[in-house]
Amino acid sequence: MDYGQIAFKLVVGFMGLWLLTRLLGKKEISQLTPFDFVSSLMLSELVGNTVYQEDVKFSHLLFSLFLWGILSLLFEKVTQYAKRARGVLDGKPSILIRDGEVDIDELKKNSLDFDQLRMLLRQHDVFFIREVAYAIFEANGSLSVMKKPDEETVTRKDLGLEPKTAHLSYSLIENGKINQEHLNLIGKKETWLREELKREGCKEPGDVAYAEWKEEEGLYILKYKESSLGESRY
Repeated sequence: MDYGQIAFKLVVGFMGLWLLTRLLGKKEISQLTPFDFVSSLMLSELVGNTVYQEDVKFSHLLFSLFLWGILSLLFEKVTQYAKRARGVLDGKPSILIRDGEVDIDELKKNSLDFDQLRMLLRQHDVFFIREVAYAIFEANGSLSVMKKPDEETVTRKDLGLEPKTAHLSYSLIENGKINQEHLNLIGKKETWLREELKREGCKEPGDVAYAEWKEEEGLYILKYKESSLGESRY
């Protein structure tokens, strides 16, 4: 098999996988269910096995991707509209902690131990199991946590303070390179950014490892530092 044929099949496979990902939606990336996991493995096998086999034509690859895409879309529709089948095909969420009590049977059913449960809780900034009222182990392997009322974070509303508008932060410089798109989003010019950098002792954007801007908080700058070997580091 010549390199041109391999390259052509790779391009076809890449475009086909990209198209399937767009058709099936972002759920394929962000919420990996058991079927999504099997689907990703199957797609990699379909593309990998056809790229380097000389007797397999690119039309076979297109047919395989097309057929698998149709099957995946049908599966998505079935799980979307057939509620009874959804639990069997995609799996059901499991309540690991109910009313502050850990369900040992549910832990065992999901092949989890307390160390794994604590690790999942720490990802939600929960370091004590007793702080949790409910913990639900979702079908995609993530954990949803509801704290007990006494452990909830106090909000501005609870304190009777005036509400504040929420603002996104924007990265303006990363690895010394200016992000023009984000500058335009916040309505600033490159000259403004360079002036702000000079105030912080940075002559050029190349002196900055990372710079982030947020409304009401201003510009945060992380400069490069010189190591003993003369190499830049964070």
